[in-house]
Amino acid sequence: MTLTADVLALTAEQCDAEVARIGRHFIESLRRFHKRGVVLGLSGGVDSSVCAALAVKALGPKKVFGLLMPERDSKSSSADLGQVVAEQLGISWQLENIGPTVEAIGCYRWRDEAMRVVFPDYTEAWKSKIAIAGGVDGRINFFKLIVQSPDGQMHEARLNLREYLQIVAATNYKQRIRKTVEYFHADRLNYAVIGTPNRLEYDQGFFVKNGDGAADIKPIAHLYKTQVYALARHLGLPEAVCTAVPTTDTYSLQQGQDEFYFALPYQQMDLALWAHNHGRPAAELAQALGLSEAQARHVYADIDAKRRATAYLHARPALVEPVTSITD
Repeated sequence: MTLTADVLALTAEQCDAEVARIGRHFIESLRRFHKRGVVLGLSGGVDSSVCAALAVKALGPKKVFGLLMPERDSKSSSADLGQVVAEQLGISWQLENIGPTVEAIGCYRWRDEAMRVVFPDYTEAWKSKIAIAGGVDGRINFFKLIVQSPDGQMHEARLNLREYLQIVAATNYKQRIRKTVEYFHADRLNYAVIGTPNRLEYDQGFFVKNGDGAADIKPIAHLYKTQVYALARHLGLPEAVCTAVPTTDTYSLQQGQDEFYFALPYQQMDLALWAHNHGRPAAELAQALGLSEAQARHVYADIDAKRRATAYLHARPALVEPVTSITD
């Protein structure tokens, strides 16, 4: 089979089969966990929207509860689109603004303190984001801080490790507070919590431990992002969801996932991950993506490096010895 985007394509029949398979998994999981339904955060993005639609297909709308959880750096369109999805699916939903909570816990204060080390004039009136560089060119990944001053001027500088870690640790509060809210409602309703990572995110560790990485059911972690988009159209989700560009929705400046974490845009990363998983040579990937063979090798190396670096995120707590009375 020639390495093209077609290797990730799903026919209508395959989409139907996948919806049915995931539906059975929902039902079996809830039975095993002794839960009555599911809770999930709705960001307005394709992953959470597809997870919600799959849950409704399997369980019915009365057993699915959605949460819209913006904060001051969120795009206003995120909550708006999440509400559109919830109302189209006919599920109950609630708006929980986490901004005051993450501010009280120090998210913005710790983040801004680190940013002022790099740009001393930085205030909360500025906008900011982090961008990754290096991987596709075979260099060690490093991160840049990009800021916009109130007069609209853009500035960027390479981040030292200490400031990078502090900024990321501070912004991780957002995902962890959201998950706390989800589990509150899950406990209140005796529901299970849905996690929404796709295969690219799950494989490459693009999630926060005990934040968006925490869940009882992860129904699309085996599906490449391209396939999630195919399911979105198959399930009849709004066009704005089906065409949404993946973003982190974490920083105040617009930021794509590829800019923050991945070496390439998701369509190319999907194909690279599939090719790597199926043992396709770098030369074949290079031809498929229009890269040099050296760049394709660097992409494969970056995939492996991220797997090594994020193995901790997948790890269970380290026990001195197995507790044999507890089974999975």
